[in-house]
Amino acid sequence: MHEEPAAHHGHDDHEHHDHEHASGVRGVLQGIFAPHSHDAADSIDDALEGSSAGIRAVRTSLVVLGLTALLQAVIVAASGSVALLADTIHNLSDALTAVPLWIAFALSRRAATRRFTYGYGRAEDLAGLFVLAMIALSAVVAAYEAVRRLLDPQPIEHLGWVAAAGLVGFLGNEAVALYRIRVGRRIGSAALVADGLHARTDGFTSLAVLVGAGGVALGFPLADPVVGLVITVAIVAVLWGAARDVLGRLMDGVDPALVETAERALGARPGVRSVRSVRMRWVGHELVAEADLDVDPDLTLAEAHAVAHGAEHDLTHSVRKLTRATVHAYPAHQAARGRGLGGAAPVRAS
Repeated sequence: MHEEPAAHHGHDDHEHHDHEHASGVRGVLQGIFAPHSHDAADSIDDALEGSSAGIRAVRTSLVVLGLTALLQAVIVAASGSVALLADTIHNLSDALTAVPLWIAFALSRRAATRRFTYGYGRAEDLAGLFVLAMIALSAVVAAYEAVRRLLDPQPIEHLGWVAAAGLVGFLGNEAVALYRIRVGRRIGSAALVADGLHARTDGFTSLAVLVGAGGVALGFPLADPVVGLVITVAIVAVLWGAARDVLGRLMDGVDPALVETAERALGARPGVRSVRSVRMRWVGHELVAEADLDVDPDLTLAEAHAVAHGAEHDLTHSVRKLTRATVHAYPAHQAARGRGLGGAAPVRAS
């Protein structure tokens, strides 16, 4: 027997989780190559607001990267360098990877349908797969170019212009990376964080151009391909961290600390004997949960519903980014008799 669904609740008060972070040089490197997202991030309570923030992020970053490519194009026109032209085209094409994410965030704002009952949030995770493919492609291209220049060294012309273009590319991409990662963490979007890391890999490539040009100017002609190989390793490290988060979302992975927080909140509710199970999953940047509780078997149907309803309220206020929750209440030991719920179907509050 099921009671009617209870109203959904927002959650203004959140329990903060403590995580260990590396310090010193290790902490800096970890923050660059594998930034910790806490698997959800600083809270934006409304899912639609999160989608709007994601759209603003990809739109703004697309403009910034477009301006970066334009500045590089001006440098190409002044220097006449074919290599710089290729790098400019590469940066412009990579900027367009923001388009699939833009579409995904727009889709996530659509209401659920009878076919897509959880809504369209998974489009965001699918866009994340596209971003991963682009990061992997960047690593392959960087490795290929570095090895090719090691085996067949080519003189670098217009060193000053090359260095200028590398600096412009690095600054533009790193600014976009920081912005996307910050917004992605705030709204809980693994795909947007991955796209920020993608921009960072492009910045690494431009930085390699800058460092390589400096090495050549100092009399080390192999500096350019050697730096290219180092950057390839850095891109692979970024790819590993991004793939862990994006693929984890597709496998319905969540931070175990979120489950522990949910279990504590549910178990502390008066009338709850024990927490049978808690299941959570991300749908785009929304977190949803389902829980099974054992309650006092002597409770009436209405009282059991009140316990389940209150437990759902406690859950949404204890777990950050949790937008939907369904709580089932079962009579403890399924053995009660008389006025209670013994043998009855679970009471559900959602």
